[in-house]
Amino acid sequence: MSRGVRKPRPWYKPRKSRRASRWALAVIVSLLLLAVLSARAGYKRLTGYPERPGQGSSDPITVTVPAGASFSEVLALLEEHEVIAPDEARAFKLFVLHRGAASKVTAGEHEFRGDMTPTQILDELQRRQPVQERRVTIPEGKHSVQIAQILAEAGLGGGEAQLLAAMRDPELLARLDIEGPSAEGYLFPDTYKFSTSASAAQIVERMVKRHHQVYAELRRGHSEGARSLAETLGWGDPEIVIMASLIEKETSQGAERPRIASVFINRLRFKSFKPKLLQTDPTIIYGCTVPERRSEACQQFEGRIRRIHLRDKDNPYNTYTHEGLPPGPISNPGRDALEAVLAPEKSRYLYFVSRNDGTHKFSKSVQEHEAAVNKYILGGAKGDGSVQK
Repeated sequence: MSRGVRKPRPWYKPRKSRRASRWALAVIVSLLLLAVLSARAGYKRLTGYPERPGQGSSDPITVTVPAGASFSEVLALLEEHEVIAPDEARAFKLFVLHRGAASKVTAGEHEFRGDMTPTQILDELQRRQPVQERRVTIPEGKHSVQIAQILAEAGLGGGEAQLLAAMRDPELLARLDIEGPSAEGYLFPDTYKFSTSASAAQIVERMVKRHHQVYAELRRGHSEGARSLAETLGWGDPEIVIMASLIEKETSQGAERPRIASVFINRLRFKSFKPKLLQTDPTIIYGCTVPERRSEACQQFEGRIRRIHLRDKDNPYNTYTHEGLPPGPISNPGRDALEAVLAPEKSRYLYFVSRNDGTHKFSKSVQEHEAAVNKYILGGAKGDGSVQK
C-alpha cells in the first residue's frame, strides 16, 4: 500500500519583524500624545480667550444687525467695524459655536468698543433689543407704488425701492400663492404695527396674509356668490380680486359698491351687451402710471385722460379698447369691495355716471344714460369714474 508524498518542509521559519511593529506603535502613540497636548493647549487658550480684552479703540462703535442676518454676516460686520480683529475672527467664531450662541444674536443696533472681551461682545450681541414699532394705516384703493411710498415715509421696509422689489419678488409671490407679476391687489388695506427692523419681505408677507384671512372669511360667507361667478363667468379668486380693485377705485360710497359691481358683472353676463367693454377710467390711469413698461400714449400721460389714451390699444389695462377684465388688479381692495363682488346687487343696470358729489346716477338703457350724461357731464365738470358706452 503506497503512501502519499509529503510536501517538503522549508528549511527556515519566517519570523515577524517585532522592531517594525514597535516603531509603528511608537509613531501612533506619539501622534496621539501630540494631538492630546495640542487640544489641551488649544483648550487652555480658548478658556482664557473669552476674557482677553481686544486691542482696538475704547470709543463707542455702533453696529446694526439686520433682521435675519446669518452669524457669518454678523461676524463680517464686526470685522468691518473693527470690533474684532481679522486674526481673531476664527477664534471668536469657535468661541460662539462652543457656547451654542450663533442663533441667539438679536437684530437691531448694538454698541461695542474695540477693547471689549469676547464675552462682552457676545453678551451685547445677545442683548434683548427694545421693540420699536411704527403704526401705519394703508387706505383702501391705493396701488402698490403708493403703498410703498406710505411705508417708506414711515421709515419701514428699508425704503421704497426695497419694498417694491419685495412686492415683485417671484419667489415670495409663489410662496404667498399669488399668480401674477406683483402683489398688487393682495396688500390688504388696514392699520398695522410693524417693527422698525422688519424687512420689506416680512411687511409684504404680513399684508398678503391679512388679505388671505379676510378673503377666506368672505368667501365662506358668500359661497353661493362665488359659485355663481365661477359658473357664469368662469371666475376664480384672481378674477374676483381684480373686479374688487375696480370697484374700490370707482366709489368711496360703501352703499354704492354692490350696485357698481352689478353694472360691471351685467356687462359681462348679458348676451345683448356687446362688445364686453367695462369702460372705466381708473384702468387707463393705472396702466399709464404704475407698470414699468408703458405704451407710447401712456408716456404722454400728464394726469388727465385724453382721446389718445381712450383709443390706446397698446395699454393692456385700457378697458375702452380691451374687453373683459384688465390683466391684473389696479388697486388693493378692502373688505367691502371684495364683498360687493361676491354679493352684488341684483339689478339690470348697465351704466353709471358721476353726479359730481361723490355719488352716481345708474341707468339701464343707452337713452337713459345719455340723458344723465347731458345733465351731469355736459352740464358741468366731468367726474372721474364715469362709465360710458
